[in-house]
Amino acid sequence: MDKALQTMIENMPQKTGKSLDEWKNLLKEKSFSKHSEAVKFLKVEYNVTHGFANTIVTLSKKEDSLEEDLVAVQYKGREALIPIYDELISFIKTLGSDVTITPKKGSVSIIRKRQFVLIKPATKTRIDLGFKLKDKPTTDRLENSGPFGTMCTHRVQISDVNDIDSELKDWIKEAYTKSI
Repeated sequence: MDKALQTMIENMPQKTGKSLDEWKNLLKEKSFSKHSEAVKFLKVEYNVTHGFANTIVTLSKKEDSLEEDLVAVQYKGREALIPIYDELISFIKTLGSDVTITPKKGSVSIIRKRQFVLIKPATKTRIDLGFKLKDKPTTDRLENSGPFGTMCTHRVQISDVNDIDSELKDWIKEAYTKSI
């Protein structure tokens, strides 16, 4: 990153009232289809100067495309799992505005103040959903974390969208609630 851009990012909270991450989260909620619409929104609604607005929108789009690429790579050859992933993400987004979805090379971390769920395509036919549910007893469905190690305490194996039922959603909510 060049020095001028780094300085601009460092000055952003003082000059605009929010950090770059806060602006990115705001733009994610709005999901504008055009660059110019997002720039205009920041300028009109928040009195952000054109230079800062353009930089915020540009950097937000770069991050979005990077995240999409990471998820696409995870599900290459496992396209049948994408509806399951999409349904999980759709539900997780309803939990609160403080949820951060962070795609990585082989999984997607779901974070509040700390990670509470991990989504990992395990095979061509199964997603492993890891949970951070300390002191929760295991069941036939809510297993020991297995391959997740210390990152998660439990895991549920999901092979079908119908596996995302009220019981699973309750475990996700519980992990979210405990992640403060």
